[in-house]
Amino acid sequence: MDSLSQIALGAAVGVAVMGRKTALWKAALMGAVCGTLPDLDVLIEHGDPIRDMTLHRTESHALFYLTLVSPVFAWIVARLAREMHLFKYWWLAVWLVLITHPLLDTMTIYGTQLALPFSDYPFGIGSVFVIDPLYTLPLLIGTGIALTRKQLRGLRWNSIGLGISSAYLLWGLAMQFYVGTLADKAIVAQGLAVEQRLVTATPFNSVLWRVVAITPRGYAEGFYSLFDKDKEIQFVEYPRGQDIYGLTRGNWEVNRMAWFSHGYFKMTEQNGVVSIADLRMGVEPYYTFTFEVAEHSIEQSNQRILFSLPKQVIPAINSEQSLLWMRQRLLGNTDQTLKEFLTTH
Repeated sequence: MDSLSQIALGAAVGVAVMGRKTALWKAALMGAVCGTLPDLDVLIEHGDPIRDMTLHRTESHALFYLTLVSPVFAWIVARLAREMHLFKYWWLAVWLVLITHPLLDTMTIYGTQLALPFSDYPFGIGSVFVIDPLYTLPLLIGTGIALTRKQLRGLRWNSIGLGISSAYLLWGLAMQFYVGTLADKAIVAQGLAVEQRLVTATPFNSVLWRVVAITPRGYAEGFYSLFDKDKEIQFVEYPRGQDIYGLTRGNWEVNRMAWFSHGYFKMTEQNGVVSIADLRMGVEPYYTFTFEVAEHSIEQSNQRILFSLPKQVIPAINSEQSLLWMRQRLLGNTDQTLKEFLTTH
């Protein structure tokens, strides 16, 4: 999740654990600081943008390592708070704040390597978007009110905020499962040969959902809003660049993207420049993580691939039209995909 959500969650967890034992502001401050610590790994440069992307949320988000370092951070907090007699409680609070950070991140689709050093599998559920005000606001409001009230009454408000935000996560999981069942029915009805499919929340909400299905010919994209009158999801198919992938699959960066995205990727070539994009994060035709990885040329009937240091390509998004489409699609007022919408408006 975004930094504000992690700060809010950390503060709320800190108050919930330490609220009866120390000043609420101390518990909230400790939680806010520790809640954002795992994301400091973004400051580490690994040499190219694909490594930076796929090595984010690794050791700093691993439950094993966070458990190991939690007593160290707890000791520092207890010393700064001048409450060494409360060390074991600070330890519990710091540990809970640290591990709830990657657990929340796992609810997004990005990929969090929770199980290091035992497994580097990037877990990503996709039941909540990386920024969702309906998750974050209850935490901010609950903890904010808690800090202005007396101890016991404040704790009650903090617990209410935590409860609402947690219930929202459960709601997202339930809606994702529901849309998944609709997607499976639509796939059968439309005769798609699907190898794997994915349901993810669209930006800033849990009402409009995006479905991506990998097919032998490419991939298919469909959308479903809880306000849609027609429950059958309509899919639009796109090419995935398997021929280009066949020429580049020996490259580490290409294989890394294929692994990290769990196979949800596409490759394109434009003016001889080969790019790879993660299909999980974005909406056709805009994908957040798109990288130029090689140059392709044909010389005397021989194909030549010249790999280069990956370069991230920032999509030139038509923000006004994209937001207009999202509003209309969320409300069920259009059944067009974003790409179709952009070509007709």
